[in-house]
Amino acid sequence: MRQQCALAAKKVNGILGCIKESIASRSREVILPLHSALVRPYLGCCVQFWTRQYKRNMDMLERAQKRATKMPKGLKQLTYEEKLKELGLFRVGEEKAQGAFY
Repeated sequence: MRQQCALAAKKVNGILGCIKESIASRSREVILPLHSALVRPYLGCCVQFWTRQYKRNMDMLERAQKRATKMPKGLKQLTYEEKLKELGLFRVGEEKAQGAFY
């Protein structure tokens, strides 16, 4: 499980790097669809069997999402939790618990 999460985090960080280098706009209207289409599927692929023993893996994926929430402009002063709320996102693993689908 750890290897799967590490690979997903690596892919997410690579995708975020490509987005950062190739997309000039940092508006929410541009970044959020890219996040939903390109990033979130990798974050969600590791959350099917979460238990407390996998907290370290979840934290690894959460750091990748935290990096993604820093991309849209106008949110710099907000905390991570506030950014998630502002962008309409959930913490990694929470969408499964709340029944949301991406």
